[in-house]
Amino acid sequence: MEQKFITLPNPNEPRFEKRIKGSKLLGIGFTFIMASLGFVISKIPGFDHIGPLACAILLSVVYRQLFDYPEKFRVGIQFSSKILLRFAIILYGLKLNLNVIFHQGIPLLLRGTATILFSIIVLMIIAKWLKADTSLSILLSVGTGVCGAAAIAAISPIIDSKEEDTAMGIGIIALVGTIFSIVYTLLFPFLSISPIDYGSWAGISLHEIAHVALAAAPAGEDALAMALLSKLTRVFLLIPLCFVIMFWKKKKGKIEDTPNIDFPWFLIGFIFMSFIGSYFFGHFIIVSTKFTSSISLATTFILTMAMTGLGLNINIKEVRTKAIRPLIAILITSFLLSILTYYSYILI
Repeated sequence: MEQKFITLPNPNEPRFEKRIKGSKLLGIGFTFIMASLGFVISKIPGFDHIGPLACAILLSVVYRQLFDYPEKFRVGIQFSSKILLRFAIILYGLKLNLNVIFHQGIPLLLRGTATILFSIIVLMIIAKWLKADTSLSILLSVGTGVCGAAAIAAISPIIDSKEEDTAMGIGIIALVGTIFSIVYTLLFPFLSISPIDYGSWAGISLHEIAHVALAAAPAGEDALAMALLSKLTRVFLLIPLCFVIMFWKKKKGKIEDTPNIDFPWFLIGFIFMSFIGSYFFGHFIIVSTKFTSSISLATTFILTMAMTGLGLNINIKEVRTKAIRPLIAILITSFLLSILTYYSYILI
């Protein structure tokens, strides 16, 4: 009997390389379209409170469960969820004004440090008590303590978290942060706290920059400015926190004979862009408000594309089994954090 052999494509052939590049472009284009739809949905009343990142993740998760996506899109989707994610984190550094923090934010840095330590320790204790998923709980604890989705995106490659865990963490923190920011705005008229202290409280305790802005806006421009400054001090602390976690992971790897992690070079880019935005823009390089707004929008859109890629890799069955206990842990931690930080402004 004559034997038949299957001939596999040669990776070195030009046609094979063109096919891979074409598939990558198709996948990237698909995440671009989904991210654009996420932006459109985020303009609809109600959805505007959760922002384009969460909208894009929800849309991509629903699409994946209902329709799935062609296999040839996978290469481009993976590119968006990994490479574009790191690029967005680097650009995110432009939003961090180091000069303002160093000159005006030292007391806020101390409060921010306390917030981060409290969030990580308490949430992980609760997660252990609830027997919640460890990787997802770590992501949520860092996101709660620092700056929501951006912190989760920065930490996930360091702790080698699964893409579905990263996407779930961002979705959960967007939901919880939205709920708490709305509650803050409803409580503001009844609180015995000055608008400035209220803004600082919102900035030191809420999750995302968007959530801080939403909660602080009703208290006036001065309160909003203080809220954003408080929030930026926590964003600044993302840098040393990442290196602490990296050191812990390396030490843990040596003890348990697990592979060492690669150095997260994108954090160097984050620091470099923070330095450029703080000391070059407006001093040595004159940039317009329109330019900085465009860079900020581009950063958000690229990050939204990355979130779309993450969302397309979510298995909804795993969400049901893994997300409920970490969700309970972050709700309890966020409630305790809000109460304790509020009374710190009342008593101190």
